[in-house]
Amino acid sequence: MAEFSQKLDLPVLSRLDLLFRPGGSLFFGWWIVGIAALVQFQGALLWMQAYGAYTVLFQNEFGWSMTLLSGAFALTRIESGLLGPLQGWMVDRYGPRLILTIGLGMFGIGFLILTQVQTLLSYYLIVFLISVGVSLGGFHTLMVSIVNWFNRHRTKAVAFAQIGYSLGGLCVPIVAYGLEHQGWRFMSVVSGGMVLLLGIPLVQWIRHRPGEIGEEVDGGLPVSNRKEITVSTVTDQSSTWRQAVKTSSFWYISFGHGIALLTVSAVMVHLIPHLTFGLGLSLTNASIVFSSISIFQLLGLLAGGYLGDRFNKRWICILCMISHGAGMLFLAYFEDFPLLIGFSMFHGLAWGIRGPQMVAIRADYFGPHSFGRIMGISSIIVMFGMIGGTMICGIIFDLHGNYLLAFKIIALCSILGGSCFFFARKPDFQHSLLNPDRRLQQF
Repeated sequence: MAEFSQKLDLPVLSRLDLLFRPGGSLFFGWWIVGIAALVQFQGALLWMQAYGAYTVLFQNEFGWSMTLLSGAFALTRIESGLLGPLQGWMVDRYGPRLILTIGLGMFGIGFLILTQVQTLLSYYLIVFLISVGVSLGGFHTLMVSIVNWFNRHRTKAVAFAQIGYSLGGLCVPIVAYGLEHQGWRFMSVVSGGMVLLLGIPLVQWIRHRPGEIGEEVDGGLPVSNRKEITVSTVTDQSSTWRQAVKTSSFWYISFGHGIALLTVSAVMVHLIPHLTFGLGLSLTNASIVFSSISIFQLLGLLAGGYLGDRFNKRWICILCMISHGAGMLFLAYFEDFPLLIGFSMFHGLAWGIRGPQMVAIRADYFGPHSFGRIMGISSIIVMFGMIGGTMICGIIFDLHGNYLLAFKIIALCSILGGSCFFFARKPDFQHSLLNPDRRLQQF
């Protein structure tokens, strides 16, 4: 019994208690993280990571080319990029709860209407509705709220929230099984019902800032523990969005993020078609290979939250971009199952570790004050990566009958894209304010 008591007093347990219960009770910010994880789980499971499975069935039923089906997904990213600045302003102005409610309503209704699709035009219009819903009721809006609730533990909070996305990818075989045995119309009804009946009630618990319910950022810290925190971790100097876009770092991060999502979008849309059309796997078996990415992504998220709060985020991102590229080369050159797992490992770990850094590094550099608008403007740049990945693969598949050249191009872009993060150094806004004659570093 004495030994058990000693184990409970280990420093790691004390740190965990301080992390989750800084004031003696569970910090409400962690409830928001949990809700964000569940909302992202829905979005990933039902649409974002399941889209590749839908494309196989749509091509079989309607005969649409991969270029056209890729174009529909690219449309969702165009919408996300163009909507980003307005969305950022709306979240900063009205708070995330209202925007999430509207977005999830559009998402769920879009699924119900999808059951009636008959033509390519109607498909594009419905996908556009779904995509607006996913954007408003997803990642961007949720991250603004989390950034406002966390400072010292920001990367951990973002990582925990994104676990929901990776778990959604892990469960894609369930959706694929339903699509294969019950049909895509049945799964659309089920998906729409889940979003409307579960997602919308859940986000009503979201709060914009801690002050709304009398809390402090990070839950506040006991006085005895404050000395352990450096000035850099508690000082949260915020820039305006106008200041942010005048720095080279804003553009380097945006371009680097866009190139990373070039790889991610290519895999999300085209991995399952590659495994089914190219390697002859069934839809269910292909989705199992797809879900293996999520296992490594989950491990990466757990590592990324820890690493991002302790080490240089720029170098973490550089290594992740190289890992993305290595994974795509595995996918291009190897067909054996063990080597496909190698692809899943390199790509999944890179995706998981890098994901939280994309939010945290912007918050570290520019602060939370105008974070919604900063992320929104950045999304205009990022969208070109999401569009490029899907379209490059779709066009090359239709021209050559396989994805090999496309995957090699994506791999090269990813490796070279790591240089963007190398040059993305933290701006010194305080120095700029003290020296008004010195202009912010221009891109």
